[in-house]
Amino acid sequence: MGTMIAFPEHDLTAYRADPPGEVRGAVIVIQEIWGLVDHIKDVADRVAAEGYIAIAPDLLGHIGLAPDVGQELQSLLFSGDEQVRAAAQPRMREATGPARVPEFAAWAIPALRAVVDLLDEAPGVDGDIAVMGFCFGGSYSFGLALAEPRLKGAVVFYGGFPETGHPRTIGCPILAFYGEKDHGITDGVPDLESRMAEAGVDFTARVYHGVGHAFFNDTNARTYNAEVAADAWTRTLEFLEHRFAD
Repeated sequence: MGTMIAFPEHDLTAYRADPPGEVRGAVIVIQEIWGLVDHIKDVADRVAAEGYIAIAPDLLGHIGLAPDVGQELQSLLFSGDEQVRAAAQPRMREATGPARVPEFAAWAIPALRAVVDLLDEAPGVDGDIAVMGFCFGGSYSFGLALAEPRLKGAVVFYGGFPETGHPRTIGCPILAFYGEKDHGITDGVPDLESRMAEAGVDFTARVYHGVGHAFFNDTNARTYNAEVAADAWTRTLEFLEHRFAD
């Protein structure tokens, strides 16, 4: 069980989970658009159980999206009732709209870099810092990699690459996971691979067949795939171990 910490100079709170034994490094865990829900805290706990300090920033808390509201919206938007899903759309747009404007990104990236500052000084980390994120958080994992040279690696789960970013500013390897059926994001992967290669970025993209968006979220019965999620998790841990061994 972790604890909540604060970065008052950035109007940011975060969930922090520490490993039970020796610190092997640190990982920033960035949430989906639902906010700092229990699923993301559970991911942070799983990261900590592997020996890493895990910090999950509550980015959506900055715009007032409470985790219980985010969890409710997820349930409504993935309801089996089409009318329920349609009725929830306006609430979703209202709740998350402020996170989709440039001003939010201008706040979020410096706030995330403040988390890196904290981890950079944490005992046992020794500069071994990575980021992982899901959907919205996957995009911000890309965003932090674009802006933060201290990262040793980034893991992206079905996140879009920032429109204003250029791969040439990325200084760490990136491992990215996508679902074949998630066409809005996955169809752009070949072009992104070309851009990354041209910029000299160590970029590995894995597309899982037969699944769509949010295949890792085990609280979403409509999208979760246990086999694919387990494979992606194993590859994530191998990636972190390799990156922090360098």
